[in-house]
Amino acid sequence: MRKRFLSSYLSPAVAALAIVLAACSPRLDTRGNLPDPDLLAEIKTGQHNREQVARILGSPSSIAIFGQETWFYVSKRTETLAFFAPEISERNVVILRFDSNGVVADISTLGREHGQAIQPVDRATPTAGNEIGFIDQILGNMSRYRHRQAEGDSGGGSPPPY
Repeated sequence: MRKRFLSSYLSPAVAALAIVLAACSPRLDTRGNLPDPDLLAEIKTGQHNREQVARILGSPSSIAIFGQETWFYVSKRTETLAFFAPEISERNVVILRFDSNGVVADISTLGREHGQAIQPVDRATPTAGNEIGFIDQILGNMSRYRHRQAEGDSGGGSPPPY
């Protein structure tokens, strides 16, 4: 009798514990385009052109066209645990530089350790002109409305010439 009593309460408790533990497992999110390392090893400097690289690796995440043409393959993997902010677990950038003939000149890889923390500046950029307050905006809109009424425009015509 006692054995049956324990097993009837133990089974739902184990199921509840399994659900709680599954809910606490991190959610993984992968974004970007990171080429397969085996395919990347096929690309040789001085031998492959843009078309061949695109056929092997696929289209790049970004292309820099100023100066020497450069292709970037960027990927990022984040882990999110419950309601906490996502943490970057992996970040990779593969950089392919092409010479003026469109042939691969250099291949380099950057990882998470190459990233730098950027500290934003809290200054405000001053703008030219006057700062318009709430009352000024209301009075300005009322004068525009009055100006339209004087011209006989009901608001459905063309916008006023500013």
